[in-house]
Amino acid sequence: MAREKTARFRDWDYWGKPVPPFGDPNAKLVIVGLAPAAHGGNRTGRIFTGDRSGDWLFAALYRTGFANQPTSEHRDDGLRLIDAYITAVVHCAPPGNKPTPQERDNCHPYLERELRLLQWRVIVALGSFAYDGVSRALGLRRRPAFGHGVEAPLAGGRVIICSYHPSQQNTQTGRLTREMLDDVLFQARELIER
Repeated sequence: MAREKTARFRDWDYWGKPVPPFGDPNAKLVIVGLAPAAHGGNRTGRIFTGDRSGDWLFAALYRTGFANQPTSEHRDDGLRLIDAYITAVVHCAPPGNKPTPQERDNCHPYLERELRLLQWRVIVALGSFAYDGVSRALGLRRRPAFGHGVEAPLAGGRVIICSYHPSQQNTQTGRLTREMLDDVLFQARELIER
């Protein structure tokens, strides 16, 4: 994917390898996405950085106090997450922006290990693919059906909150609004501080 550049990024040296998670290792909030975008995280080397989904996510994290700035352009732009950590079910940009079951399964042990090592209280799953991946990593057999704002309570007071993914398909059609994304993050903050 790093060899297939769009015209606007033809002068960039793409990261072009698995994109690592990013954020505060002591975070109480973990945000789980689908996979790096071909010309976003695959280009910049930081998850959700440099694409429109990231523009939405980082602005919302800033508005809700989980980030020190509202934008993320590249790995060294000064962005710092506050009590938040971002990862994905798949860590390489998938062909056609649609991860295969094999890619999901290859990355599964990494997500499982991350969630075991982090001291999180709340996970926000961005999209049903992320919700399924998180559920598998945590060994959940029974859970509520995916829906925006749906909470899946876990043992020990932990919670998964579902959110529509901030993809252009969702944001341009109004399926996900800024207020809806902010509400999910405020919901997460309230559960963390409870």
